Amino acid sequence: MKRNRKLYIAVALICSLGLSSCNKFLDEMPDNRATLDTEAKIDKLLVSAYPEVAYLMSAELSSDNVDDYGPTNPNSQRFMEELFHWKDVTDNQDEGPKDVWEACYKAIASANAALKAIEEMGNPASLNPQKGEALAVRAYNHFTLVNLFAQHYTKANAATDLGVTYMTTAEEDLDPKYERNTVQEVYDYIVADLDEAIPLIDDSSFGSTPKYHMNSRAANALRARVALYMQDWEKAVSFANAAIGTNPTSLLRNYERIAADAVGSRGFPNGAISYTKSEEKANLMVATAATQHGVIFGPYTYGSRYSHGAFLANNETAMAQGPYGKLGATGYVLRVSVYAGTNLDKVLFPRVSYMFEYTDPVAGIGYARGAYVPFTTEETMLVRAEALIHLKRYDDAAVDMKRWVDNTLVRPPVNFTVASINTWANGIDYSSAQSPTAKKALNPQMIPFEVGTQENMLHALLFLRRVETLHMGLRWFDVKRYGIEVERRVLSSSGAVASVETDTKLIARDKRAALQIPAEVIAAGYTPNPR
Repeated sequence: MKRNRKLYIAVALICSLGLSSCNKFLDEMPDNRATLDTEAKIDKLLVSAYPEVAYLMSAELSSDNVDDYGPTNPNSQRFMEELFHWKDVTDNQDEGPKDVWEACYKAIASANAALKAIEEMGNPASLNPQKGEALAVRAYNHFTLVNLFAQHYTKANAATDLGVTYMTTAEEDLDPKYERNTVQEVYDYIVADLDEAIPLIDDSSFGSTPKYHMNSRAANALRARVALYMQDWEKAVSFANAAIGTNPTSLLRNYERIAADAVGSRGFPNGAISYTKSEEKANLMVATAATQHGVIFGPYTYGSRYSHGAFLANNETAMAQGPYGKLGATGYVLRVSVYAGTNLDKVLFPRVSYMFEYTDPVAGIGYARGAYVPFTTEETMLVRAEALIHLKRYDDAAVDMKRWVDNTLVRPPVNFTVASINTWANGIDYSSAQSPTAKKALNPQMIPFEVGTQENMLHALLFLRRVETLHMGLRWFDVKRYGIEVERRVLSSSGAVASVETDTKLIARDKRAALQIPAEVIAAGYTPNPR
């Protein structure tokens, strides 16, 4: 693995308030770091090792979970249009790629400062939980960065594809120089950090708020997802087992409780608050971030030009002809929320809460914030099911998939088996932009699979994952992993297909699938992604 010593990552990694502010930050940090000499101070620093900006918007708007409702719908921002069309983002909104980049590297700097302080204190066993948390969140932030700003991991290309710079030390130089690690190197560092971290994490050290930290279940769920993305199927199963147990039925989401909260005039926002509660057993970890996600993917016209609407829902996602049949909005225990009106066509699940933090209540100025769930029992269970499919343990995979179906649907089918999945998959056509279905062609050059039962099981699994992670950004990584081609649709005001942008079709390993490095960082000498 190469150490990170050549090309410059802009000082904007640490702050984005201008050179004078950054100089002030760098001037102060050495003194602040010198005072990290107690467990309490390290605990306090680790609070800032979690990113203040979420990747959800950048990933979800890049995915095939949104359609374009056309120029007659004025409810958009330039960064949304740029992400939707896989353009280099020039409109630096608060949760665009630039802010995700800066937030992750700022969080990494905090984790590295904590690790340095622990080392300087002699690595006492009493600080093992803090060391484990710091290593795990360092891995998590780099995992976010490499999956957004690089090509997806493939065994054939990871050793040569440009990754991101893996920061393993606390930076002390004013003008450091760095080079980009390869995707393989980044993943190797992630694995090393997590494998060292997991035995050290002690949930009791988090007091009454373990869900707001990289606790043991969350760290194992992350490690399972990393293994899945690396096509290390046995380890994906093993770490998923460590996260949720072999039979996670008792840890599945209590949709009845959430549905009961999601009623009345504030049903949708109340449902989102209920969904993200730390008391919910299925929430392995809860995070907060500056985000307008709860509005853009909420029952409002704001951001409605690029939406998950009725056409998508009825043909490709929650209300399409899926492996458990074709459902209406009330077919799910937590019902699908359908909103329609002038310049409004949204079909949604409540999954990210919305809050407004006032910095000046009199002037009405502040920041949009939200709570979201990076790791859940259900998604981790589907990670395991996918790995089992690749291991050709189809019946075992179907058990996990049926657990999801039984817990999510009001009237789950009596038979949800390998045979029923084969019947479903063999009976529907592959999707196209004009004639969409729930079965999209997968590229065997990205992840090898056999035609027949294995492919059919993967289609069913990816459909369940798509519904389970709707609005949460993970579908973008599934698109990249399997080389799913995406053609952008423009819908008319009636919700029908007005046109298809065939010239801009996204293909497997498309260069645009790696979001461009922020312009300020490139200007400072960092190698950009090829275009």
